[in-house]
Amino acid sequence: MFGRKLGIKGKIKILLVDELNDLQSQIAEYFINDLYDNQYYVYSAGPKSGCIDCELISAMYQMGYDIRTKKSKNFSSKDIPDKLDYVIFLEKETYDKFKNDVPWDAPQILVDFGRKNNFEKATDDIELFEYYRKFVEKIKLWTEKTFENPNKLKLMAKAKLLS
Repeated sequence: MFGRKLGIKGKIKILLVDELNDLQSQIAEYFINDLYDNQYYVYSAGPKSGCIDCELISAMYQMGYDIRTKKSKNFSSKDIPDKLDYVIFLEKETYDKFKNDVPWDAPQILVDFGRKNNFEKATDDIELFEYYRKFVEKIKLWTEKTFENPNKLKLMAKAKLLS
């Protein structure tokens, strides 16, 4: 009922992409589902699949966010619908390598969160947790600001690249 005022004719279907579906896309999927489940169908995948980053799972759990049951998926996952409204790449390297190999005809958006930049500089588990915490909070803040208004995605798709 209220969705009509926003111009929504149903939930918007989004695919979040990082190369192995092991880090940024998992974080963003968690927060979009948690905050805006009534507006979006959110999927995450990568051109390849792997294991979700174990330290990420631990750090998010310590922060009160439980992703322990999530699994890494690749583009051939049967969970992803044939028709998507947007494909959002969360790493520039992955976008540059795979933007032409995406099997969906949907506008592509790039928001580059990078990988685990500087994480190897952590000298102990407390520092490593702090790197993960900041990374998770950065993506959480982006999801809060970006997905509160579905019309922002149209603008992002026109710009293609936001950092």
